[in-house]
Amino acid sequence: MNDQTSGQHGPRRGRAGRTAPALDDIDARIVDELVRDGRMSIRTLAERVNISRSNAHSRVDRLLDSGVITGFHARVEPTRAGLGTAALIGLSIEQDSWREVTRRLAEVDSVEHVALVAGEFDIVVRVRAEDNMSLRNLVFDHIQSLPGVRTCHTWLIFHEFEPEHR
Repeated sequence: MNDQTSGQHGPRRGRAGRTAPALDDIDARIVDELVRDGRMSIRTLAERVNISRSNAHSRVDRLLDSGVITGFHARVEPTRAGLGTAALIGLSIEQDSWREVTRRLAEVDSVEHVALVAGEFDIVVRVRAEDNMSLRNLVFDHIQSLPGVRTCHTWLIFHEFEPEHR
């Protein structure tokens, strides 16, 4: 995550409008290290952050308990997992239907990310499918036909990448 105000990566202190308590420098460094490699041992983490193992362990537990860290995940290469087609879908919806539409989108296996947005569309969805035919079926049968969806615009993703600092 890039903090525009400091030019640094990861969670930082002192951002305007922040509602949660700021992380201290050690917690921020722990989060940065775990974002880079969530499988590292507590011992390795403690060495990289220059704190004791017991301190690292208690800080990670606290970050988990407080919801700063929400889990640890495997990064999957989608094409090698048989999901060669990705798309962004912009949805315009009936204004009182956003809760139901987002709930139903969350139930669709191919949906990776849902965001309520301001602008031309109300919701932007990132999906993955096996191929273009599967994407077509996903859009027509499972997304565009949801109650409350007024319009649907699909952008095929040709290439995507994670920034190096992640």
